[in-house]
Amino acid sequence: MRKTTFMAAIILLVASCGKTEQNPLLSSFDTPHQTPPFDKIKAEHYEPAFDVAIEEAKKEVEQIASSKENPTFENTIVALDNIGEKMNAISGIFFNLNACLTDSLMQDIAQNVSPKLTSFSHTIYMNPQLFERVKQVHEQKATLNLNPEQAMLLENTWKAFIDGGANLEGADRERFKEISIELGKLSLTFDKNELAETNAFELHVTDEKDLSGLPEGAKEMAAMTAKQRGKEGWIFTLHYPSMGPLMKYADNRTLREKMYRANSTRAYKDNEYNNEEVVKKITALRLEKAKLMGYPTYANYALTDRMANTPEIVNNFIDELHEASYPYALKDKKEVEDFARKAGLKGELQRWDWSYYSNKLMQEKYALDDEMLKPYFKLENVQKGVFDLATRLYGITFKEVNNIPLYHPEVKTYEVYDNDGSFLAVLYTDFFPRESKGGGAWMTQFRGQKIVNGKDQRPLVSLVMNFTKPTDTKPSLLTFNEVTTFLHEFGHALHGMFSKCTYGSTSMDGVSRDFVELPSQFMENFALEKEWLDTWAVHYQTGEKIPQEYIDKIKKSSNFQAGYASDRQLSFGMVDMAWHTITEPVTEPLVDFEQRAMGKTEIMPLVKGSAFSPAFGHIFAGGYAAGYYGYKWAEVLDADAFSLFKQNGIFDKATAESFRRNVLEKGASENPMTLYKRFRGQEPTVDALLERSGLKNL
Repeated sequence: MRKTTFMAAIILLVASCGKTEQNPLLSSFDTPHQTPPFDKIKAEHYEPAFDVAIEEAKKEVEQIASSKENPTFENTIVALDNIGEKMNAISGIFFNLNACLTDSLMQDIAQNVSPKLTSFSHTIYMNPQLFERVKQVHEQKATLNLNPEQAMLLENTWKAFIDGGANLEGADRERFKEISIELGKLSLTFDKNELAETNAFELHVTDEKDLSGLPEGAKEMAAMTAKQRGKEGWIFTLHYPSMGPLMKYADNRTLREKMYRANSTRAYKDNEYNNEEVVKKITALRLEKAKLMGYPTYANYALTDRMANTPEIVNNFIDELHEASYPYALKDKKEVEDFARKAGLKGELQRWDWSYYSNKLMQEKYALDDEMLKPYFKLENVQKGVFDLATRLYGITFKEVNNIPLYHPEVKTYEVYDNDGSFLAVLYTDFFPRESKGGGAWMTQFRGQKIVNGKDQRPLVSLVMNFTKPTDTKPSLLTFNEVTTFLHEFGHALHGMFSKCTYGSTSMDGVSRDFVELPSQFMENFALEKEWLDTWAVHYQTGEKIPQEYIDKIKKSSNFQAGYASDRQLSFGMVDMAWHTITEPVTEPLVDFEQRAMGKTEIMPLVKGSAFSPAFGHIFAGGYAAGYYGYKWAEVLDADAFSLFKQNGIFDKATAESFRRNVLEKGASENPMTLYKRFRGQEPTVDALLERSGLKNL
């Protein structure tokens, strides 16, 4: 792609009349709530807008650094927090869209822009005059009479300079810069390769006999996919709403094996999208960066601001849960294996058999199956139930609006109002898979909350999912797992929407990785509560309420194979920690490294050619490096937190208000354990999680 020069960007900005249209990213957004004007933004606007905004931000940095005034908390620390408003706004738009509406042009722009943004961060953290000003303020912290949020901002700013290489000199400083730029590019490459591999695969079925066992809805969706691609028959893809039903229901074992092998070899084939060397380069560079900073491993470097702040604490935590989970995982495996043999399985139970026989076993034990539940989980009803839950707990309301520009026709927008009628946030929802969107589900923000010029800037929050699409004959009917996914991401959204912080760095975006999952995983608990399900779960055709027996079955089956699920999740954390506690670059084959890392959790036969890391976007492209354990860590917190709701009533307003006031509103304005103890009155223990999961007293 031809690179747009800075001078060209200036010309584009100035020539607002005549043939050249003014860049909408560089103007004030004349839209409701200053939402991004997606109807006006084009791909070619991004790079010149970044160039202009970065230059403006550099001038702001220089003004602070060269100030003749004595450094104070306001003119140095707060001023730094306010740097680059325009640049941050453009970044919030561009990188969010690059995740959910990307193409080769957007990916090229990301590769061009990423090093510019990294270089800009170096102009802050490696500016000796600026660092000296921060240092002087930090040395005075005991006498500044700061409130807790101000003290947190000061400490975080100081740490950001230290971690950003402020103390490095000479060749070490230059190498730190090079590493940071290269890591940004490699993460984008990793993401691009994984998405390309996901989109490249299709399982094309032409004989309907091969679809034996599949529900009609799954077959209809596959037929619709084939039709859209101009082919006869049925097409299954690696997007989970397509792949999941095939793995769970298809009687044809050969198809299940093909799908499993395709999914487990994503970005690990002998082609241009192979991520093995990308993974090794990323981890080697992270290690080198950590050593430059005086740490023995990247995990030691990354964990300093987490609740679990050393690799030893994390590994001990993982091992403790593994010891509790593994005996149950073995028991779960034997139960499925015995059932499969009785059902006619010849040979060894393989990984592509697990979902299939596990689902059949659950049907036998609990007479429960996703296909029974899906008619009661129409997407629109689930959304209403989730929104109404927030209303009941916190008094907030949601109003769908049609005057906010959209980045895709499937997106919907809502104005969210607080219990006193004041405006709280804008919420975007983007529910369905497409080739331009990454897999999984996430919450993000186009703009975070903070105080700007004395006014509360409310957030623009987005929920991005990959739910089951509607077909020609059925609406979008969710699986129970998709219902819990909705609750999970909506918990993140509440964390963002309720933010009540003064500074951008102390709002939700600054929350540590092992605390940020508490609000999301806390919300998942409601999926098992009859009181909540009774308020919205009705059959999409008859309007009949979900039968009590189904709710009872959901409850009874909630810990079905909990040992296997827990150990599998822990294995991901083990791989993450292994990559980030290396002391020398990895040279052995990637699969050998993985197996040494997670081998003690393995209970199924290995599949030659499969690898996990090349598609492990959370740690190589998503910000969870040395932090994936945080999901299990937050499970401990959420189990303990929800036990208080169970004690007081799941809709108890006083408990909900305390959770909102002490956790959801506070972002990163105080130490996370301080916030948690203020809500709960005690530190959490692993007991509540083990009790809830049924992983005690085998």
